[in-house]
Amino acid sequence: MKWARRWICRMFQTSMRLLFPFLPYRNPQILHAINQIDTVKKQHPLIVTGSHTSKSEGMKELIHHYDNVTIFDGVKANPTTEMIDTAFQLYEKEHCDHIIGFGGGSSLDCAKAVAAQVAQPRKSISQMAGVLKVCKQTPFMILIPTTAGTGSETTIAAVVTDSQTHHKYAINDFSLIPDVAILEPALTVSLPPHLTASTGMDALTHAMEAYIGRSTTKQTRQEALEAIRLIYENILVAYQEGTNIEARKNMLHASYLAGDAFSKSYVGYVHAIAHSLGGQYNLPHGQTNATLLPIVLKAYGHPIDKKLHDMACVVGLADESTSDAQAAQRMIQSIQKLNRAMDIPSTIPQIRKEDIALMARYADQEANPLYPVPVLWDQKELGILYEQAMDKPKNLATIKEKKSRK
Repeated sequence: MKWARRWICRMFQTSMRLLFPFLPYRNPQILHAINQIDTVKKQHPLIVTGSHTSKSEGMKELIHHYDNVTIFDGVKANPTTEMIDTAFQLYEKEHCDHIIGFGGGSSLDCAKAVAAQVAQPRKSISQMAGVLKVCKQTPFMILIPTTAGTGSETTIAAVVTDSQTHHKYAINDFSLIPDVAILEPALTVSLPPHLTASTGMDALTHAMEAYIGRSTTKQTRQEALEAIRLIYENILVAYQEGTNIEARKNMLHASYLAGDAFSKSYVGYVHAIAHSLGGQYNLPHGQTNATLLPIVLKAYGHPIDKKLHDMACVVGLADESTSDAQAAQRMIQSIQKLNRAMDIPSTIPQIRKEDIALMARYADQEANPLYPVPVLWDQKELGILYEQAMDKPKNLATIKEKKSRK
């Protein structure tokens, strides 16, 4: 990356870090069971969910607490602008007075995007992409996650995909933080193993990217490390013993902590690349993050060794006497081991070389200058990461090493 652009990115990130104490971050009110919703509910919600979740016992219990509900159950993985528009039209037609997102990250993000559209009906969803493009009060919003991964129930972000261009992008605005989050671990018990794995690794990616970034605070560092500890102690238990309510509870808490951490300290290139891949090929976001995470961490190289050492100590892979480089290597290897244990692939075979330039441009636009990444890369350097995701794990290398080979 050229020095002038590098300077602009770092100045923008420094400005955001200095502004942080004055920004209107808040946390949602937390409830721990659907049966507590009577204390916060309004009259007529639009429930945004997927077709499978709409038939669940949790949904039946939720509906039981209302006399009148409208349900949009058309959410699929990677919610599109078309889905959001359909749900928004339903909200308006049925004169709903609040929004409930019920389901995985796609349902929660779709609900938040609908809320943004209600607040700004004259703007298209694409016009609200980026930072602080909503800036109006959204409808009262309750989010109920049924997966432990996205942390969307506490973040300022909603990630959507353009139906026409397949460009995946985020809307970031403080008004998208929900009013209420219901964290009921029993709702995640029926989650199948592969979704337990991918959503859990999504939460791990949130925590790790928040921690290695350059805009952390004492609070976000503590939240990120605690989330990493909880995930390492519980993800395989939840994967292997789906009905273990304690493991499910801990994963849900970890997801929330990681979500809060990255909402304030941001994510990094893993997410920027994963979003472009998800938009282009409709890939599951959590699984894509899991595959990319060790690749990107390895590519960052020595600048993140100390922070990976901190993580390795928290999860019992190292101690203070371990060198930073050795601890970092152990941490990256442990992620690869977790992926193998849960049948998460080490490569992304869907990637086509002819698509890399466009996806790298999208990733660059998303990440720079917003994400305070430990090492800055441009489109060309990001393109190397896509190539590495096509390679076998033994060919992982830092970007500098890969460029030197060429």
